[in-house]
Amino acid sequence: MATDFWKPGENYLDKITDALEKKVADDDFVIISEKAISTSIGRIIDESDISPGLSARIISRFWMRIIWGYFIGLLFHFGQRLQQRLRRYPLDPGSRHKQVALQNAGLSQALLFGSEGGIDGSNLPYSYVSLPLTNTSEIAEKIRHQILQTLEKRICIMIVDTDKTYTYRNFHFTSRPKPLRGIHYSAGVAGYIIGRAFGFKRRSTPLAVAGCALQAEEALRLANIADKVRGPGSGATVWDMAARFNVAVTAVSWEMLSAISHKPIVILRRTAKQLKQR
Repeated sequence: MATDFWKPGENYLDKITDALEKKVADDDFVIISEKAISTSIGRIIDESDISPGLSARIISRFWMRIIWGYFIGLLFHFGQRLQQRLRRYPLDPGSRHKQVALQNAGLSQALLFGSEGGIDGSNLPYSYVSLPLTNTSEIAEKIRHQILQTLEKRICIMIVDTDKTYTYRNFHFTSRPKPLRGIHYSAGVAGYIIGRAFGFKRRSTPLAVAGCALQAEEALRLANIADKVRGPGSGATVWDMAARFNVAVTAVSWEMLSAISHKPIVILRRTAKQLKQR
Protein backbone atom coordinates (compact mmCIF):
# COMPACT_ATOMS: atom_id res chain seq x y z
CA MET A 1 0.00 0.00 0.00
CA ALA A 2 1.63 3.22 -1.17
CA THR A 3 1.94 6.08 1.32
CA ASP A 4 4.05 9.17 1.68
CA PHE A 5 7.46 8.93 3.34
CA TRP A 6 7.19 8.78 7.14
CA LYS A 7 9.44 11.42 8.71
CA PRO A 8 10.62 11.73 12.32
CA GLY A 9 7.98 13.24 14.58
CA GLU A 10 5.01 12.03 12.55
CA ASN A 11 2.39 9.93 14.30
CA TYR A 12 2.69 6.40 12.92
CA LEU A 13 -0.67 5.42 14.44
CA ASP A 14 -2.44 8.16 12.47
CA LYS A 15 -0.47 7.26 9.34
CA ILE A 16 -1.52 3.62 9.59
CA THR A 17 -5.15 4.42 10.42
CA ASP A 18 -5.48 6.86 7.50
CA ALA A 19 -3.91 4.35 5.10
CA LEU A 20 -6.18 1.50 6.20
CA GLU A 21 -9.48 3.37 6.30
CA LYS A 22 -12.01 1.81 3.87
CA LYS A 23 -9.38 -0.71 2.76
CA VAL A 24 -9.06 -3.16 5.66
CA ALA A 25 -11.54 -5.86 6.68
CA ASP A 26 -11.96 -8.16 9.66
CA ASP A 27 -9.42 -11.01 9.75
CA ASP A 28 -6.97 -9.22 7.45
CA PHE A 29 -3.26 -9.45 8.10
CA VAL A 30 -1.60 -6.03 8.18
CA ILE A 31 2.17 -6.26 7.82
CA ILE A 32 4.12 -3.13 8.73
CA SER A 33 7.77 -2.25 8.18
CA GLU A 34 9.79 -1.78 11.35
CA LYS A 35 11.95 0.82 9.56
CA ALA A 36 9.00 3.14 8.96
CA ILE A 37 7.96 3.03 12.62
CA SER A 38 11.53 3.51 13.86
CA THR A 39 11.91 6.56 11.63
CA SER A 40 8.62 8.13 12.68
CA ILE A 41 9.39 7.83 16.41
CA GLY A 42 12.90 9.20 15.92
CA ARG A 43 14.93 6.07 16.53
CA ILE A 44 17.55 7.30 14.10
CA ILE A 45 21.18 8.37 14.46
CA ASP A 46 23.14 10.87 12.39
CA GLU A 47 26.41 9.03 11.81
CA SER A 48 28.17 12.23 10.74
CA ASP A 49 28.28 13.10 14.47
CA ILE A 50 30.05 9.81 15.36
CA SER A 51 33.80 9.53 15.98
CA PRO A 52 35.01 6.05 14.96
CA GLY A 53 37.48 4.12 17.10
CA LEU A 54 40.34 1.89 16.01
CA SER A 55 38.19 -1.27 15.89
CA ALA A 56 35.65 0.37 13.59
CA ARG A 57 38.43 1.57 11.28
CA ILE A 58 40.00 -1.90 11.13
CA ILE A 59 36.63 -3.49 10.32
CA SER A 60 36.05 -0.98 7.52
CA ARG A 61 39.49 -1.17 5.94
CA PHE A 62 40.34 -4.85 6.37
CA TRP A 63 37.22 -6.90 7.14
CA MET A 64 34.83 -5.16 4.75
CA ARG A 65 37.20 -4.52 1.86
CA ILE A 66 39.21 -7.74 2.00
CA ILE A 67 37.19 -10.44 3.77
CA TRP A 68 33.78 -9.47 2.41
CA GLY A 69 34.99 -7.95 -0.85
CA TYR A 70 37.09 -10.91 -1.91
CA PHE A 71 36.62 -14.03 0.20
CA ILE A 72 32.99 -14.08 1.43
CA GLY A 73 31.71 -12.23 -1.62
CA LEU A 74 33.28 -14.81 -3.94
CA LEU A 75 32.19 -17.73 -1.75
CA PHE A 76 28.54 -16.70 -1.95
CA HIS A 77 28.71 -15.57 -5.58
CA PHE A 78 27.85 -11.94 -4.94
CA GLY A 79 27.25 -9.97 -8.11
CA GLN A 80 30.18 -8.06 -9.59
CA ARG A 81 28.66 -4.70 -8.68
CA LEU A 82 28.27 -5.63 -5.01
CA GLN A 83 31.76 -7.11 -4.85
CA GLN A 84 33.21 -3.90 -6.26
CA ARG A 85 31.22 -1.80 -3.79
CA LEU A 86 32.55 -3.88 -0.90
CA ARG A 87 36.13 -3.69 -2.18
CA ARG A 88 35.76 0.09 -2.27
CA TYR A 89 33.95 0.25 1.05
CA PRO A 90 34.03 3.96 2.09
CA LEU A 91 36.50 4.29 4.92
CA ASP A 92 35.32 7.45 6.70
CA PRO A 93 31.51 7.04 6.60
CA GLY A 94 31.97 3.28 6.78
CA SER A 95 34.02 3.56 9.96
CA ARG A 96 31.38 5.81 11.52
CA HIS A 97 28.72 3.28 10.63
CA LYS A 98 30.71 0.40 12.10
CA GLN A 99 31.22 2.42 15.29
CA VAL A 100 27.45 2.78 15.61
CA ALA A 101 27.10 -0.97 15.05
CA LEU A 102 29.72 -1.77 17.67
CA GLN A 103 28.10 0.50 20.23
CA ASN A 104 24.53 -0.59 19.63
CA ALA A 105 24.77 -4.22 18.45
CA GLY A 106 28.20 -5.60 19.31
CA LEU A 107 31.14 -7.06 17.41
CA SER A 108 29.39 -10.09 15.89
CA GLN A 109 26.82 -7.80 14.31
CA ALA A 110 29.35 -5.16 13.22
CA LEU A 111 31.09 -7.83 11.13
CA LEU A 112 28.04 -8.12 8.87
CA PHE A 113 28.16 -6.10 5.66
CA GLY A 114 24.75 -4.47 6.16
CA SER A 115 21.80 -4.03 8.53
CA GLU A 116 23.95 -4.90 11.53
CA GLY A 117 21.64 -5.86 14.40
CA GLY A 118 18.73 -4.22 12.62
CA ILE A 119 20.65 -0.95 12.07
CA ASP A 120 19.87 0.20 8.54
CA GLY A 121 20.60 3.22 6.37
CA SER A 122 18.51 2.39 3.31
CA ASN A 123 15.47 4.63 2.73
CA LEU A 124 16.97 7.28 4.99
CA PRO A 125 18.74 10.49 3.92
CA TYR A 126 22.24 11.84 4.42
CA SER A 127 24.16 9.94 7.14
CA TYR A 128 21.10 8.78 9.07
CA VAL A 129 20.51 5.17 10.08
CA SER A 130 17.57 3.67 11.93
CA LEU A 131 17.85 1.62 15.11
CA PRO A 132 15.68 -1.43 15.78
CA LEU A 133 12.61 -1.07 17.97
CA THR A 134 13.01 -2.12 21.60
CA ASN A 135 9.29 -2.66 22.33
CA THR A 136 8.01 -4.26 19.13
CA SER A 137 5.28 -6.36 20.76
CA GLU A 138 3.95 -3.36 22.65
CA ILE A 139 3.82 -1.28 19.46
CA ALA A 140 2.08 -4.06 17.52
CA GLU A 141 -0.59 -4.27 20.22
CA LYS A 142 -0.97 -0.48 20.25
CA ILE A 143 -1.57 -0.49 16.47
CA ARG A 144 -4.11 -3.33 16.75
CA HIS A 145 -5.99 -1.46 19.48
CA GLN A 146 -5.97 1.77 17.45
CA ILE A 147 -7.49 0.05 14.42
CA LEU A 148 -10.13 -1.66 16.56
CA GLN A 149 -11.11 1.60 18.25
CA THR A 150 -11.09 3.89 15.23
CA LEU A 151 -12.00 1.62 12.28
CA GLU A 152 -13.82 -1.10 14.26
CA LYS A 153 -11.90 -3.84 12.48
CA ARG A 154 -10.47 -6.94 14.10
CA ILE A 155 -7.20 -7.56 12.31
CA CYS A 156 -3.85 -9.24 12.84
CA ILE A 157 -0.85 -6.90 13.02
CA MET A 158 2.66 -8.08 12.21
CA ILE A 159 5.82 -5.97 12.33
CA VAL A 160 8.63 -7.24 10.12
CA ASP A 161 12.24 -6.51 9.20
CA THR A 162 13.80 -7.30 5.82
CA ASP A 163 16.79 -8.98 7.55
CA LYS A 164 16.60 -12.63 6.62
CA THR A 165 15.53 -15.66 8.61
CA TYR A 166 16.92 -18.97 7.36
CA THR A 167 14.96 -22.20 7.49
CA TYR A 168 16.20 -25.78 7.61
CA ARG A 169 13.22 -28.12 7.66
CA ASN A 170 11.20 -26.79 10.63
CA PHE A 171 14.10 -24.95 12.30
CA HIS A 172 14.25 -21.19 11.78
CA PHE A 173 17.19 -18.94 12.69
CA THR A 174 18.28 -15.39 12.01
CA SER A 175 21.12 -12.98 12.71
CA ARG A 176 18.49 -10.33 13.52
CA PRO A 177 18.18 -9.92 17.32
CA LYS A 178 14.82 -10.40 19.05
CA PRO A 179 12.79 -12.12 16.31
CA LEU A 180 9.31 -13.56 16.75
CA ARG A 181 9.01 -16.49 19.14
CA GLY A 182 9.82 -19.73 17.33
CA ILE A 183 12.66 -18.12 15.38
CA HIS A 184 16.06 -18.60 16.95
CA TYR A 185 18.70 -15.90 17.16
CA SER A 186 22.20 -16.87 16.01
CA ALA A 187 24.94 -14.40 16.78
CA GLY A 188 25.46 -11.95 13.97
CA VAL A 189 27.74 -12.88 11.12
CA ALA A 190 27.80 -16.58 12.05
CA GLY A 191 24.10 -17.00 11.33
CA TYR A 192 24.40 -15.23 8.00
CA ILE A 193 27.35 -17.34 6.86
CA ILE A 194 25.74 -20.63 7.92
CA GLY A 195 22.45 -19.76 6.25
CA ARG A 196 24.07 -18.72 2.98
CA ALA A 197 26.69 -21.49 2.94
CA PHE A 198 24.07 -24.24 3.10
CA GLY A 199 21.60 -22.49 0.82
CA PHE A 200 18.77 -22.53 3.35
CA LYS A 201 15.47 -20.87 2.46
CA ARG A 202 15.58 -17.20 3.45
CA ARG A 203 12.68 -14.88 4.18
CA SER A 204 12.06 -11.56 5.90
CA THR A 205 11.96 -11.73 9.68
CA PRO A 206 8.73 -11.31 11.68
CA LEU A 207 9.36 -9.43 14.92
CA ALA A 208 5.98 -9.23 16.65
CA VAL A 209 2.34 -10.24 16.14
CA ALA A 210 -0.81 -8.85 17.77
CA GLY A 211 -4.43 -9.82 17.29
CA CYS A 212 -3.90 -13.45 16.30
CA ALA A 213 -1.77 -16.48 17.06
CA LEU A 214 0.74 -17.39 14.36
CA GLN A 215 3.29 -20.16 14.31
CA ALA A 216 6.73 -19.14 13.07
CA GLU A 217 6.32 -20.84 9.68
CA GLU A 218 3.05 -19.10 8.87
CA ALA A 219 4.43 -15.75 10.03
CA LEU A 220 7.48 -16.22 7.81
CA ARG A 221 5.32 -17.12 4.84
CA LEU A 222 3.23 -13.97 5.29
CA ALA A 223 6.34 -11.83 5.80
CA ASN A 224 7.82 -13.18 2.59
CA ILE A 225 4.68 -12.38 0.59
CA ALA A 226 4.55 -8.88 2.06
CA ASP A 227 8.23 -8.32 1.24
CA LYS A 228 7.63 -9.16 -2.41
CA VAL A 229 4.60 -6.87 -2.56
CA ARG A 230 6.40 -4.00 -0.81
CA GLY A 231 9.53 -3.97 -2.94
CA PRO A 232 12.78 -2.19 -2.03
CA GLY A 233 11.44 1.35 -1.74
CA SER A 234 14.18 3.76 -2.80
CA GLY A 235 16.68 0.88 -2.97
CA ALA A 236 17.60 -2.39 -1.31
CA THR A 237 20.90 -0.93 -0.03
CA VAL A 238 22.29 2.55 0.57
CA TRP A 239 24.33 2.09 -2.62
CA ASP A 240 21.22 1.31 -4.65
CA MET A 241 19.41 4.26 -3.10
CA ALA A 242 22.24 6.66 -3.98
CA ALA A 243 22.46 5.23 -7.51
CA ARG A 244 18.74 5.77 -8.02
CA PHE A 245 19.12 9.48 -7.31
CA ASN A 246 22.55 9.69 -8.95
CA VAL A 247 24.17 11.25 -5.87
CA ALA A 248 26.76 10.26 -3.28
CA VAL A 249 25.66 7.83 -0.56
CA THR A 250 25.45 10.62 2.03
CA ALA A 251 23.79 13.13 -0.33
CA VAL A 252 20.29 11.65 -0.54
CA SER A 253 17.88 14.23 0.91
CA TRP A 254 14.53 14.13 2.68
CA GLU A 255 13.02 15.77 -0.41
CA MET A 256 14.34 13.03 -2.71
CA LEU A 257 12.88 10.29 -0.56
CA SER A 258 9.57 12.15 -0.24
CA ALA A 259 9.26 12.34 -4.02
CA ILE A 260 8.89 8.58 -4.51
CA SER A 261 6.25 6.06 -3.49
CA HIS A 262 6.76 4.00 -0.33
CA LYS A 263 4.92 0.89 0.85
CA PRO A 264 5.43 0.51 4.60
CA ILE A 265 2.06 -1.27 4.95
CA VAL A 266 0.84 -4.42 3.20
CA ILE A 267 -2.64 -5.91 3.61
CA LEU A 268 -2.98 -9.65 3.11
CA ARG A 269 -6.42 -11.25 3.02
CA ARG A 270 -7.50 -14.87 3.27
CA THR A 271 -9.48 -16.27 0.37
CA ALA A 272 -13.14 -17.19 0.87
CA LYS A 273 -12.14 -20.85 0.90
CA GLN A 274 -9.56 -20.28 3.63
CA LEU A 275 -12.04 -18.34 5.74
CA LYS A 276 -14.61 -21.14 5.35
CA GLN A 277 -12.10 -23.73 6.53
CA ARG A 278 -11.41 -21.88 9.78
